[in-house]
Amino acid sequence: MSPIIVQTIQFFLSLSLLIVLHELGHFIPAKLFKTRVEKFYLFFDIKYSLFKKKIGETVYGIGWLPLGGYVKIAGMIDESMDTEQMAEEPKPWEFRSKPAWQRLIIMLGGVTVNFVLAVIIYIGMAYSYGDQYIPLSSLKDGVWVTEKNIGDKLGIQTGDHIVSIDGEQVEKFNSLFGGIINGNTITIEREGNTIEKEIPIDFIATLLEDEDRVRFLGPRIPFVVGKIAKESANKDSGLQENDRIVAIGDSPITYFDQAKPLLENYKGATTTLTVDRENEIHKIPVSISDSATVGVTLGAMTFEDLESEGYLSLKTEKYTFLESIPAGIDKGVTTLTSYVKQLKKIFNPQTGAYKGVGGFAAIGSMFPDTWNWAAFWSTTALISIILAFMNILPIPALDGGHVIFLLYEMVSGRKPSDKFLEYAQMVGFFLLIALLLFANGNDIYKWISK
Repeated sequence: MSPIIVQTIQFFLSLSLLIVLHELGHFIPAKLFKTRVEKFYLFFDIKYSLFKKKIGETVYGIGWLPLGGYVKIAGMIDESMDTEQMAEEPKPWEFRSKPAWQRLIIMLGGVTVNFVLAVIIYIGMAYSYGDQYIPLSSLKDGVWVTEKNIGDKLGIQTGDHIVSIDGEQVEKFNSLFGGIINGNTITIEREGNTIEKEIPIDFIATLLEDEDRVRFLGPRIPFVVGKIAKESANKDSGLQENDRIVAIGDSPITYFDQAKPLLENYKGATTTLTVDRENEIHKIPVSISDSATVGVTLGAMTFEDLESEGYLSLKTEKYTFLESIPAGIDKGVTTLTSYVKQLKKIFNPQTGAYKGVGGFAAIGSMFPDTWNWAAFWSTTALISIILAFMNILPIPALDGGHVIFLLYEMVSGRKPSDKFLEYAQMVGFFLLIALLLFANGNDIYKWISK
């Protein structure tokens, strides 16, 4: 199956699940408070529906426009803009007739469900999979800066030990990227000296210049020969796949990143590679190209292979069911905190983070192109947290806009007029359309400019 199709299936499966559960978060308290729900829809049904069926007083359906979903609650000014209903006298079963505290619970239901869902997923993942990571301290010779220009912008080099970000020690290697994106300062150890560097305010913009190079840090790995190119001058040299290069000329190497500077000395010439082949040492004469390459790809090694050979350590934390509960809650809170920090940077034009705002294509690309349940649920949990936070923003037409008006009513004792709420809903709707166009326009621009 095509990778794009796999991603698309995962995207719609995840989106449908999140929308239905979000709307249930509104639907259930509305029914508990005896408020009539006229429609419950997955996706929008502009002009027509793919499916609909009335059960009791509610029409359940699936729309054709996959931009979200909704519940239409009687007596509420929402995206349906049903002004005719609002012009009539309030009925006891309508939203507007209920006490403010009940209306507040109904409006907070969706975002509450989204956050609770993410936490439940994280609890399940902690219990089912545990948590496997590379302790940063196990990289005894520091990190590998795979993209030198990005490393130079940040001020770190291959071999540096990253001590902390914003004064907080970093324990896990995979926490580095989020920490650097959200952080302000980074502390490194280089040749016995501790150096603190300020993370450039526009560092995110540097990463976004080429999103394929965002993962600019890695563990240092050995130089294992992968494929030997058919057009390589060394195809008949005796080099074999899985050979490990341990010396170039008379200079021994431990890591792949040490090879390039040495190969520069032999550009357009020949030298001898010392290789370890199944624990036997071989000396192989090779030609070095004018671009200082051997004509081979770097062979892949799993983290388990690297651990068995002492290049790094893998730590796996297993959780009992009871232990997975606080672990899942902590993961949910940490993910939400990290997203809020990123959002702050998006609203600061100096960071250039707004260039990374994406629409449906960007969200779809978050899923792996092969089916992987762990990755699917992890991505779904992240999107659920994003939806929860975005929906609680104080923007009219979003849940957060309704919450703000309800809080105003509860504090002041005065309810905003229906006409004001209608205008606010329209303003919020146009803001959301503008954001939608910007985000998806960014996707199109990135696709065209590739």
